[in-house]
Amino acid sequence: MFEERKLLIATKHQKESVIAPLFWKEFRNYCFTSDAFDTDSLGTFSGEIDRKKDALSTLREKCILAHKATNCDLVVASEGSFGAHPTLFFAQANEELMMLKDFKNDIEIVAREISMETNFNGKLITNEADLLAFAEQINFPSHAIILKPEEKNFSKIIKGITDKDVLIENYNELKQEFNSVYAETDMRAMFNPTRMQVIEKVTQKLIEKIKSLCPKCALPGFDIIHANPGLLCENCLLPTRSTLSYLYKCKKCCYEKELHYPRGIKFEDPTFCDNCNP
Repeated sequence: MFEERKLLIATKHQKESVIAPLFWKEFRNYCFTSDAFDTDSLGTFSGEIDRKKDALSTLREKCILAHKATNCDLVVASEGSFGAHPTLFFAQANEELMMLKDFKNDIEIVAREISMETNFNGKLITNEADLLAFAEQINFPSHAIILKPEEKNFSKIIKGITDKDVLIENYNELKQEFNSVYAETDMRAMFNPTRMQVIEKVTQKLIEKIKSLCPKCALPGFDIIHANPGLLCENCLLPTRSTLSYLYKCKKCCYEKELHYPRGIKFEDPTFCDNCNP
């Protein structure tokens, strides 16, 4: 269904460098990008354009925008979010959503990757020593820096800084003009190799979902809709909160299938049992 078709990668941040090789290897897609639309119009990481919708809705809108601008009927796009990890609140996380939208066959497949491997950070800088310490912390210059007067002041933004002399020069100019400088990591993919690695991982996840076919109608994207807890503790034999099975469902014919023991084990370690280890 997808093999050897043209695939538009909806990005202006060079994500095609990791997405295109994987789709070519798996499906022989003829991948391309286009400047006929601007994905930044839906929101920017630096904050001067707010993302008005949630990540999934924005991602869908990005695919539709790309389709309308180019008339390509097969589109892939990703949308990143940064902030506190959904369960480990003390840690920062990078969540990447990636969608393949086939307008010809009315198919939408989404994959998700959450990683704590991120240098997402920002700080009000008071002197050059603070600036250089921040730069070292976020793995500058392989990862770029953005400078602006304050966190929520977008009157002057300098992005994509990867040179130490340029960093110091721009810092001093902003300091003189606004009397304050805020530094943050540039989270655009082409300026953040750590994020690019997460995008590569979610691409691989998406491809695996595409290859998962419904046993009944053979539609791609036969996916997990629910994880059922209840894996038995190997010590007390009581149900734990660990996953016992996954429930898969087809979006087209609604066929469902339950897969038990997805982790390959039939009993959980007592360490993770609320009864044995309350």
